[in-house]
Amino acid sequence: MKPLHYCVKLFLFPLFIFISENTLADDAWQNASGWWNATDIPAFDKSKITKQLSLVKVQGNKFVDESGKVMVFRGVNISDPDKISRDKHFTKKHFEVIKAWGANVVRIPVHPSAWRKNGKQAYLAMLDQAVIWANELNMYVILDWHSIGNLKSQMFQNNSYYTDRGETNDFWRTVSERYAGINAVAFYEIFNEPTVFGGRLGIVSWEEWKAINEEIITVIQAHNPKAISLVAGFNWAYDLKPVATAPIERDNIAYVSHPYPMKVPAPYEKNWERDFGFIADKYPVFATEIGYQLATDKGAHVPVIDDGKYGKRITDYFGSKGISWVAWVFDPDWSPQMFTDYETYEPTMQGKHFREVMLRENKN
Repeated sequence: MKPLHYCVKLFLFPLFIFISENTLADDAWQNASGWWNATDIPAFDKSKITKQLSLVKVQGNKFVDESGKVMVFRGVNISDPDKISRDKHFTKKHFEVIKAWGANVVRIPVHPSAWRKNGKQAYLAMLDQAVIWANELNMYVILDWHSIGNLKSQMFQNNSYYTDRGETNDFWRTVSERYAGINAVAFYEIFNEPTVFGGRLGIVSWEEWKAINEEIITVIQAHNPKAISLVAGFNWAYDLKPVATAPIERDNIAYVSHPYPMKVPAPYEKNWERDFGFIADKYPVFATEIGYQLATDKGAHVPVIDDGKYGKRITDYFGSKGISWVAWVFDPDWSPQMFTDYETYEPTMQGKHFREVMLRENKN
């Protein structure tokens, strides 16, 4: 019969090995230089950010800067950087024209199909450059995962918008970590336009959509707790009525509406107030797409067709509510266009109106 102390040693020896191996494994996974963390994607070169814009925060139903001054954002959507690059106009000049038009914010729509086509490394290089230019020109950035459809059912309006829950979460994990500490990248717009398209794209309840957003926001805030997440309503990011009784249960949140001219009939202001405007009395609201054109203009389509009166009507309404906005779209091809050609950047009907308002209202 073996002595008791010998048996105890035999029992403890494999336990010691188990604990040691797991401790080493834990240490190994935390070691950033190990092969398990290898990546071919260079980190964002933060030395290119030679100045920091004031950090934007949510305070009540307003955006404020570091001193507590209320900030209202008025700017433009660019087209997807992939498209501008193919046009050979992804240059600082393009952003300088936007600044000259008075914008204080630029929304960058990232189409899932373009994200995959370019690959992470190449697409992030474009985003890095856009962030650097915007920061140099004192403009803030909205990063927008530009899909249209039902993320729950994973059915989308067309192939360019196809994504899934895993890819969407990974996109936000990637960019929120990459731009943490860069104040110019103030807004993370979770999903461009949620819609079930009258049942064509399945079903999703507000409670389900709320939970999907809250999970993504958890990922974003784990990497960048100061980021402001933008959450869109249903009906192609128009209807915010469910927020009244079931708001997103996270901090640093604002809500998105896209109130294009054909979304509701007259009385416009009354209907806007009913569908999304009343939310601005309690939470920040950001209209991340607005725009209009005549029925005879190039590319005219539902829901952007108007007789020309919508522009003043919508910006006056936003002014009365303190709602921030970005116009769609600073491009000569995608409609409704804000300018006619890259050579002259001649503004269209809506381009003239939005430029006038930005130059007047963004002076401070």
